[in-house]
Amino acid sequence: MNNLKKDREFQKIYNSGRKSFGYYSLIFFKKNDNNLKRCGFVVSKRTGNAVCRNRLKRLFREYYRNKEEMIKDGYDIIFVAKKTAGEKFKTLKYQDMEKDLNKVLTSAKIFK
Repeated sequence: MNNLKKDREFQKIYNSGRKSFGYYSLIFFKKNDNNLKRCGFVVSKRTGNAVCRNRLKRLFREYYRNKEEMIKDGYDIIFVAKKTAGEKFKTLKYQDMEKDLNKVLTSAKIFK
């Protein structure tokens, strides 16, 4: 798993990439030149406390780990949690997040 780390990498995707959204999540994505899959995970402080934010990031990372081989090569993807995910994080199951992200990535045409 290659991670996006620098702020300018995130800003480049936010400003010139495309986005797709679901009920719990929002993704920003952009085709890159070096044929690598890179990802970043963002959960705002407005979403909830530290326990909530860390749980949502763990759900995103687990989803990406399970579905990495199904995602096309050459994309930078940023997973962003929406406030609705933060409000329901105690009852939010991995299956709910998976269903939502499958819909988002399918509509963005990022799956192989």
